[in-house]
Amino acid sequence: KITHQLIQSGWKVSLKRVQRLMRELGIHSIIRKKYRPASNHEKVESRENLLKQDFSTTSINQKWSADITYIHTQKEGWTYLASVMDLYSRKIIGYSYGKQMTTSIVVNAFQQAMQNQQLKDGKGLILQTDLGTQYTSYEFENLLLQYHINHSYSRKGTPYDNSGIESFHATLKKEEVYLKHYKNFDDARLALFQYINGWYNRERIHGNINYLTPQQAEDQAKMLA
Repeated sequence: KITHQLIQSGWKVSLKRVQRLMRELGIHSIIRKKYRPASNHEKVESRENLLKQDFSTTSINQKWSADITYIHTQKEGWTYLASVMDLYSRKIIGYSYGKQMTTSIVVNAFQQAMQNQQLKDGKGLILQTDLGTQYTSYEFENLLLQYHINHSYSRKGTPYDNSGIESFHATLKKEEVYLKHYKNFDDARLALFQYINGWYNRERIHGNINYLTPQQAEDQAKMLA
């Protein structure tokens, strides 16, 4: 990614030269141990997985991915981030941050995604989530029905069924959360806003979308529509 960014900035460099210079300067990827919450041993009813790990798309607003992750703060302890990603652009199109892992945060994240994408009807759209109680709740399921959105569920214990959003949350942890000590909820909320809207969506390039930023990929899709 550094090589591509240097070339886009007008530098004539090769991948091997960039790798050599990175080694000399001590620049390397951030690797941190992932926090794993306690396992839930309650029996979970399986539901239909419509995507079956087929994340291919031809434009935006065809397949979305949603999930919740944990963010630690010094004052409030564990807090929770619910995110929604468009699998075409890899853009985070909606998110909600809360002190409790309730249905309301996934509802708020979804409604923000609908508003940001200016969708009044989601007919033909598939939303992939896990089997968490927030996503299988009556309130959330009924909301999807109102917008005519097809709900696809990951199999229990199979994160690859929702790898897009899982990858985003892992990246968020490595590049932002694990490098900071948030004093409180508001401190973390500001940092998450700056990372998602200021860096991830608008500045961070992705290899699987031809080294574009998510915002650039979305803008191109709108131009071709």
